[in-house]
Amino acid sequence: MKEMSKDMQVFSITHLPQVASKGNHHFKVFKTDEAQGTRTNMRKLSNDERVVELARMLGGNELTDSAPAHAGQLLN
Repeated sequence: MKEMSKDMQVFSITHLPQVASKGNHHFKVFKTDEAQGTRTNMRKLSNDERVVELARMLGGNELTDSAPAHAGQLLN
């Protein structure tokens, strides 16, 4: 994928923090329930939000002290 990204735009949808950490940008895809139905949304994450999201992907919704540190290491 890294080789392909030299010549084209690549989007990867993943639940793996190790894969998500390799991108140049990170978008969060999420669903919201509304009166007329379910809506799918996408939002570009800031650098700080990216660390939090990768930490959540690593350890689940309950963030441990080590998860953000590990997420930071994945980004470096």
